[in-house]
Amino acid sequence: MIKKLKQLGFAWKFLIGILFVYLILFLINQENFIQSLTFFYEIILKIIPVFILIFILMALTNYFITPAIITKHLKKSLIKKWFLVIVGGILSTGPIYMWYPLLADLKQKGLSYGLISAFLYNRAIKIPLIPLMIIYFSWKYILVVGILMVFMSIIQGIFIDKIMKGGNEK
Repeated sequence: MIKKLKQLGFAWKFLIGILFVYLILFLINQENFIQSLTFFYEIILKIIPVFILIFILMALTNYFITPAIITKHLKKSLIKKWFLVIVGGILSTGPIYMWYPLLADLKQKGLSYGLISAFLYNRAIKIPLIPLMIIYFSWKYILVVGILMVFMSIIQGIFIDKIMKGGNEK
């Protein structure tokens, strides 16, 4: 049995550990156990509809937005470019290193360092985490932080463009 337990991945070990903690809590203090399960249930009920919506939106964007479409639209006006990289950064999913080849290709096709930095900056705004952040903070806080992050990504992008035009570019 110990050999089988060693073969389990970290996620399964973590789940087993949490279940073990809940079992101990149940044996020690049933009132806190029930209170904890009630809290968990209430959070899940609040989050599940939003997660379903986010999953649908992510599936649709991954299906309809391809690198060819992105490249085509990044040849538009500067305001559209800024809008696209900000929205693209917010909607982007997966590990960051998977985006580097696409960003390098877009750089070769004329995307500025400032726009690339704005894309990377806006990856910090994670749509799947917004429901959880709202539960712990508030809509007002999330809205203010989101607007500030978008605004600061633009300022950062402008500064990077100015710095990189004065430096050595490839």
